Amino acid sequence: MVRNVAETAVVYSDEYLRHYTGRGHPERAERLRAIMQGLRENGFFEREFCSLVKPDMAAMEDLELVHELDYIRLVERYCRSGGGVLDLGDTVVSKESFEVARYAVGGCLKAVKLVCEGKFRNAFAFVRPPGHHAGAFYARGFCIFNNVAIAATHLVRNQGLRRVLIIDIDAHHGNGTQDIFYDSAEVLYAGLHQDPTGFPGTGFIDEVGEGEGEGYTVNIPFPFRVNDTLYLEAFDQIISPIAEQYKPEFVLVSAGFDMHYTDPVASLNLSTLGYETIFSKILNIASRSCNGKVVAVLEGGYSLSFLGKMASAAIAKMCNAPYSVEDEVQKVSERTLKKTKAVVSRVKRVQSRFWNLK
Repeated sequence: MVRNVAETAVVYSDEYLRHYTGRGHPERAERLRAIMQGLRENGFFEREFCSLVKPDMAAMEDLELVHELDYIRLVERYCRSGGGVLDLGDTVVSKESFEVARYAVGGCLKAVKLVCEGKFRNAFAFVRPPGHHAGAFYARGFCIFNNVAIAATHLVRNQGLRRVLIIDIDAHHGNGTQDIFYDSAEVLYAGLHQDPTGFPGTGFIDEVGEGEGEGYTVNIPFPFRVNDTLYLEAFDQIISPIAEQYKPEFVLVSAGFDMHYTDPVASLNLSTLGYETIFSKILNIASRSCNGKVVAVLEGGYSLSFLGKMASAAIAKMCNAPYSVEDEVQKVSERTLKKTKAVVSRVKRVQSRFWNLK
């Protein structure tokens, strides 16, 4: 039973702006500034559709729900010594990043706890740094600690849940999240992403989990330039029926806004209208299976001109607020259409070993 006037908690703090990645880096503080400006300009907080909630800093034992202690200490030392590039690629950290990353984890845990306690129907944690590329003992793809994975593990270990669904709608495969739960049936990871051949090198159709987790990893690797229509058709044919059969007790969303056609980092062609519909479908899954318990966590998304609009469209759906979406659905080439249909057909064939898919 929701007892708060607002249905949706928006977890945010200016602490997240202190994680400095350098000039020109796509994962920078301006992302969150654009999102919060969009939410405020559209009056979500003024009309009490949602409430702004500050995060707590995660404790070390929270990080250890997923990450090796040696890795946590390595990040701490590296940041306190001044920072630099944490991995072999582009995960840049500054002196403040270890503390900020703990606030990111804390923000996700705060969101989950608020929903579990019935204080809000759902929540969106607008945090940085993002997390879904981070594994138990490594950083990658701008990610330090795996925020969503820690939240899912908290739900299983501390809340006693046995069926947690993670829907990853970032343009890039959540390799870290998949890796962490690859042998678990208690967390079902479903990723919809662009062809992962270049990055991160995981997220292909035949990656379905192993051991007790076999069948609890679902990957839909779209060809480049897929649009709203094709993406949503795949969601309806694969994700929705699997979720209905899995009957999750809680739904977590790795919410990347980098599938938009203007995003400078990714290569998909979705619109703000597409995001609005995606969130409607996710909320419908949660409504049917777990009384609407959804927590979304910010991952990627680097189009500063559209981030505020996409976040507003998502929040409007989550808190049942009016919001007029203005964007254009992109056309798709015949080649992309054929490749997408082939991908969807193959995913259905592979996943039909574990789920009833028509």
